[in-house]
Amino acid sequence: MENRVYCLYRVSTDKQVDYNDRSQADIPMQRKACHRFCDKKGWTIIHEEQEDGVSGHKVRAENRDKLQIIQEHAKQGKFDIFLVFMFDRIGRIADETPFVVEWFVKNGIRVWSTQEGEQRFDNHTDKLTNYIRFWQADGESEKTSIRTKTALGQLVEEGGFKGGMAPYGYDLVKSGRFNKKKHELFELSLNETEAAVVRIIFEKYVQEGYGAQRIATHLNKLGYRTRSGKMWHHATIRGIICNLTYTGVLRSGESRSKLLPHLQIISLELFEAAQHIRTSRANSAEAERTVPRNIAGNSLLSGNVFCGHCGSRLNLTTNGKAYPCKEDSNRTVKRVRYICYGKTRKQTECDGQTGYTAHILDGIIDKLVRQIFERMKSVPKSEIVNIRYREKMEERKSLLQGIRADYAKAAADLDMLKSEVIKSLRGESAFPKDLLGAMVAESETKCLELQEQFEAAQAACDEGKAVLASLNAQYDDIISWADMYDTASMEAKKMIVGCLIKWVEVYRDYKLHIDFNIDFVQFSMGLDVVTIAA
Repeated sequence: MENRVYCLYRVSTDKQVDYNDRSQADIPMQRKACHRFCDKKGWTIIHEEQEDGVSGHKVRAENRDKLQIIQEHAKQGKFDIFLVFMFDRIGRIADETPFVVEWFVKNGIRVWSTQEGEQRFDNHTDKLTNYIRFWQADGESEKTSIRTKTALGQLVEEGGFKGGMAPYGYDLVKSGRFNKKKHELFELSLNETEAAVVRIIFEKYVQEGYGAQRIATHLNKLGYRTRSGKMWHHATIRGIICNLTYTGVLRSGESRSKLLPHLQIISLELFEAAQHIRTSRANSAEAERTVPRNIAGNSLLSGNVFCGHCGSRLNLTTNGKAYPCKEDSNRTVKRVRYICYGKTRKQTECDGQTGYTAHILDGIIDKLVRQIFERMKSVPKSEIVNIRYREKMEERKSLLQGIRADYAKAAADLDMLKSEVIKSLRGESAFPKDLLGAMVAESETKCLELQEQFEAAQAACDEGKAVLASLNAQYDDIISWADMYDTASMEAKKMIVGCLIKWVEVYRDYKLHIDFNIDFVQFSMGLDVVTIAA
């Protein structure tokens, strides 16, 4: 079937018709979006009409020459599809525009929007949806936002700078182009001095494993300062590590430019390696981590122990003084401690201890781990697994029932509002159209969100076999760890503890707050999170 397309582009005021300021060039943005949409669909645009400075809210269809031309050609069967950027380009008159759209469909023309899909009239619901869409069309701010984002995305895809402050590593230079207010536009240019610092940051992060805080400290010690002359902060380092611009690719939302060699500071491979390291170190990855960050050394905890008073990570350190070894009087050992990084670096207002002796803290964790293993081994597997399975499934069923009830209420509210829309179209409703449109939009959004939550909850309830298999696997892991723990090397013990414990918060006098990765800890210890004292 041949898909011949007519396109209509419209801007409401002359202020939007500006071809010098590309970020405000609304007509070219609409045209480009329609052409891309047709290319993707395999359709052919055979005719285009453009309305400059025509208000779709004030000017009725019979007074719009371009729309009249398209309607006349529709009667003659010259095209198959009427395409606009958004449906409000056809018009925003609540008591007219829905019927204009319906007229095209009744005359064999399919009506499409690049953003909202096809408008159909197969049943009563389709008609009502169409009426509601244009009833709500006075809420222009959201649509203006979509058009602005699209225009900025297209600008970036063509290598243009979308505006704002230049990222560290670049300067803003005049482009020779002017916007509608006669202000000269700027573009990015490489700042070689700053670019050298950017390269140091990525190389230290990827090649030497430095964290953001360590990189900031390194730069400060070397005398490097930020653009404002201040000391480097770890948050600034993280922002640089996440910035795709350093690869020579500009970004705006989901839009990307092609590679711009004159802006490239680092390779794409180096950037991607940095992102892999960043996501692996993120707190959100803790649940998936199966080994500790570092298995070297003689401490039991690694990377998952934090100060309970300020939240800073506790790092291992040794002082220079040697002490006699209790096990062997002929040897000396250095005292190993976990210290609060935030307090020692004066980055936080921490009122906790500066440090905690490693063998005392490790001894508490070791004792707790052994207690968990003893408890697990003393109860039959079937009892532990079945109890936890029933708990998890009851939790999921309860969630599903709650969401089902919420969705039923939201759907009833939406039906009531849609009935009120019909009354309003007949002039029988006491509700103002602006308020009614906003209420319908909010109700539709709520129904969609609840429907997604319901589907997810239903899928979770249907995963009974997978849940049981996971619990059996967890149990087997714990028992295997229990069997090997006593004779395991320190490296192996650290791996076991890293799999068992998500994180440990340490408070003054060695009071601990522990969060576990394993479901069965609730059964074995009575709590999901365990608080114990030395």
